[in-house]
Amino acid sequence: MIIAVRRELEESADEKTRESGQRFFKEEAKFLGVKAAVVREIAKKRFREIKDRDKEEIFALCEELLKSDYGEEAFIAFEWAYSLRKRYEPSDFSIFERWLSQYVNNWAKCDTLCNHTLGSFVEMYPEYVARLKGWTGSENRWLRRAAAVTLILPARKGEFLDNVFEISDLLLEDGDDLVQKGYGWMLKEASKKHQQEVFDYVVKNRGRMPRTALRYAIEKMPEDLRRRAMER
Repeated sequence: MIIAVRRELEESADEKTRESGQRFFKEEAKFLGVKAAVVREIAKKRFREIKDRDKEEIFALCEELLKSDYGEEAFIAFEWAYSLRKRYEPSDFSIFERWLSQYVNNWAKCDTLCNHTLGSFVEMYPEYVARLKGWTGSENRWLRRAAAVTLILPARKGEFLDNVFEISDLLLEDGDDLVQKGYGWMLKEASKKHQQEVFDYVVKNRGRMPRTALRYAIEKMPEDLRRRAMER
């Protein structure tokens, strides 16, 4: 299966797409050069061929793809993992956490794994949000970003508001701009259902909150609130 996936990706790759993909990253990121829509189609098509296998076997295939370090293969791995969400068990958290630590090395991999796979997991098992808070103290910038972006989709639905603020508190003065953007994005999503609460949080903390995080957090608010939030 892995050989078939890699052959299909290589046949769909082109240099122009590879070069344009690299422009979105400050750090070196490995890409074959396959358009996102094509990668998504390959992921869906190949998952239909393996969906009846044991979850552990599919996770092992995911890990084999992750070892290559190519962005497209990571996307397929995380898409397959997300497709198994109805079969998640608490013990799966340690697998996802290990993938984060070992294989995630740019924001795209981080967000793809966290927004969907991990986000769905914590909605099923809310007690694991406590583990996200532990990531905020990691030396690994992607674990710190993951602590926030895992809650993006639940926060958009209005869920986990207290946890959104607790994680923001823990990351508040983080010096890494990609971590700042991560928790600012989480606050922005939370503001869609809890605008006043997020506004009050931003105003209370704007003296310590980096401008990058602040701007992300208030991006979807009305102009008058944005202007008030930016006042020093």
